[in-house]
Amino acid sequence: MNTTEQSLSVRQAIEKRHSIRTYKQEPIPQQDLNKIFELVRLSPSAWNLQPWRFHVVTDNDLKEKLEEAAYGQKQVTSAPAVVVVTSDMEDVLANIADTVHPGLSPERKEEEVANLSGFFNGMTVEDRAQWGLTQTNIAFGFLMLAVQGYGYSSNPMLGFDQEKVRELLNLPGHVKFAGILPIGKADSEGYPHHRFDLEKIATFH
Repeated sequence: MNTTEQSLSVRQAIEKRHSIRTYKQEPIPQQDLNKIFELVRLSPSAWNLQPWRFHVVTDNDLKEKLEEAAYGQKQVTSAPAVVVVTSDMEDVLANIADTVHPGLSPERKEEEVANLSGFFNGMTVEDRAQWGLTQTNIAFGFLMLAVQGYGYSSNPMLGFDQEKVRELLNLPGHVKFAGILPIGKADSEGYPHHRFDLEKIATFH
C-alpha cells in the first residue's frame, strides 16, 4: 500500500483523530514509521534547537514493562508501536553548533553559538529543561497529526511513572517527558468529539 498517495489532508487528519485504546495486531512497516518521523522532524522550534527525542518501542517485552509503568493501561501492549516523547536540552547544548543554519557565514555561526550557549548556560538545568519541554510539545502535536495522516491512530498518555520509564529506556535524569503515544491501526472506535464552542476558546480583538 502506498501510504503517501493515500495520506489524509491536514483537515481530514484533525477531524478524524480520536484517542484509540485498542489496536489491530498488525506491525507498522518501518517505511511508514520513517515517513511519519520525516514529517515530525520538520516541527518548528525557537532558534531551531529541536530538543525533541523519540523512543519508538516495538519490542513486546519492553512494551509489557512500559504497560506496567503506565499503571496497567492496556493500549500500551495493544499498539504495535509505542513512542515515548522526550526533551533533552543538555544534548542540545552539547551539540549547539548543529542547530545553526549551514547557510550562515562562519563568523555568523560562531556568533550564534556564543549567544545561544550564553543564554542557556545562564539558566538552571531544570529551567532550560522546562523550556525545551514547551518546544517538544509542539512536535508531539505534529506527531499525532502525522500518525493520523498516514492512516494510523494514537492515544496521547501522561499517566505513567516517569522514573520507571526513565529506567527502562536508560535515560539521564535531566530528560523531560512530553508523553507516551501508542500508535497502530484502530480496532475500536473512539468517543465522539466533545469540545468547547469556538466562542469559549477564541477571542478576536
